[in-house]
Amino acid sequence: MRQFIYIILLFILPVIALAQSEKQKALIDEYLENCGNKLYYHAPEWQECLDVMLEKDSTVAYFWQQKAMPYFKARKYEAGMVFQDKAVAYDINQLPYRAFIKCIFAKTYRDAIADFEKSLKLYGNSYEMDHTYNFYIAVSYLQLNEFEMAEHIFERELKNTIDAKGVDNAHHLDLFYYGIAKFEQKKWSEAITIFDRALKLYPQFSDVKFYKSRCLARLDKKEEALKVYDEARADFKLGYTINEDNAVYELYPYQITRYRE
Repeated sequence: MRQFIYIILLFILPVIALAQSEKQKALIDEYLENCGNKLYYHAPEWQECLDVMLEKDSTVAYFWQQKAMPYFKARKYEAGMVFQDKAVAYDINQLPYRAFIKCIFAKTYRDAIADFEKSLKLYGNSYEMDHTYNFYIAVSYLQLNEFEMAEHIFERELKNTIDAKGVDNAHHLDLFYYGIAKFEQKKWSEAITIFDRALKLYPQFSDVKFYKSRCLARLDKKEEALKVYDEARADFKLGYTINEDNAVYELYPYQITRYRE
């Protein structure tokens, strides 16, 4: 009898799951039609609309994530994380996004590493906001002053990227933070070599030039250091800095915000 019930469930459960999935998709489409594509996400009506949708089905993780997002962008991290935790509880696929928020927005780096390590086990070294999970783990170690660990991860990530896609497909931000890991360990010449690789991909990257100038000064190349610093300041004034989409909401680690005149 138990075996018979088990066989029946094998057939019924996927059908139930599919029906539930279709129902939730219809609700998401309704939300996008009535609210998501019409309301400004900081407006009170945005949250009110989501509350109405959650009354219809409180298990839709996407609605919880949408409730969280405006709070993160307003730097109300704890308020937003209450909703993002709900999103993860209902859909584990929301875990990498929460890890990203912890790293770049909330700056709770140990928690970010823990979430990304869980994500690695679930999905492999996939991408969140254009960067691998290991990239964010390495950035988190930088922010925890564990520079050697960060350097090791960045080195491995860049090698994997170059082996798979070629030198020209390395990301300038990966190279920037790899150079920072060298910089923090006083490996001035090695840092400059990495920074130059980043500048080959993004020639006006002012933050890279700033740290390169500091390395040059440490190597007693004062005239060249001043020249590179002046270039960094000029590029910064033209808006050439970290160009991630979320940089409009949050300062990224090691991002320069002002220069001496």
